[in-house]
Amino acid sequence: MPETVEEARAAKVPFQIIEVDGPSMVPTLYHGDWMLVQYGARVRPGDVVVLRHPFQQDLLVVKRIAERREGGWWVLGDNPGAGGDSTVYGVVPDELVLAKVRGRLRRRRPWAEGEGQRSVTAVLSWAFGAVRPVLSGRSGRSASRRLRAR
Repeated sequence: MPETVEEARAAKVPFQIIEVDGPSMVPTLYHGDWMLVQYGARVRPGDVVVLRHPFQQDLLVVKRIAERREGGWWVLGDNPGAGGDSTVYGVVPDELVLAKVRGRLRRRRPWAEGEGQRSVTAVLSWAFGAVRPVLSGRSGRSASRRLRAR
């Protein structure tokens, strides 16, 4: 499996799993969550996407597409207090949108990290809630292997 977004794109890998680093997409994505992303997918308003930061091309960010504007996409984080979206850097050109987030896996595991043993019911309950598709939000507000979601 490719280690970086660039390697995945070069290898024409349609999907990759990457880790979220940062709070800008809470409550949709939390720091430490894993995302399944699809390269080359058609995007539309409401989709959560991975993009290159317009001012820092080496920084990848995860945002939600709010709307189409002249010159590209207006993107926003789901956590308005975290900042770092189109309200700061403006419209994002199409070529900077790299992938669409298709799903997420929550990091927290109820049977790990010193929490002691858990019942089968607790583990199944976590599993049911941990693996989810990332759905389009219509409001515009409501992802190397580490990805900065800020």
